[in-house]
Amino acid sequence: MEAIIIPKDQFQDLLTKMDLIHIRVEKLSQNPMESFIDNNEFVELMKISPRTAQTWRDKKVIAFSQIGAKIYYRLADVQALIQQHKIKSHVTPFK
Repeated sequence: MEAIIIPKDQFQDLLTKMDLIHIRVEKLSQNPMESFIDNNEFVELMKISPRTAQTWRDKKVIAFSQIGAKIYYRLADVQALIQQHKIKSHVTPFK
């Protein structure tokens, strides 16, 4: 087994960074719908063209945030969009 020796201050810095990563992972796992995706991820997720995404924004079909030229969507808003356009079946599910 190979050992790696690092100074104590670097070790403490590493532990601090690991704690921050742990906190971020826990926060995301508690409420993933408060996460954001950018326009490229949205287009890929919805299987639409960038132009369609632009049209949806223009027609206020989906809420978004814009910082400079960058567009962001809340995952909760994406899920709400899908739920709003849900078509219910008249057939009872198999039992």
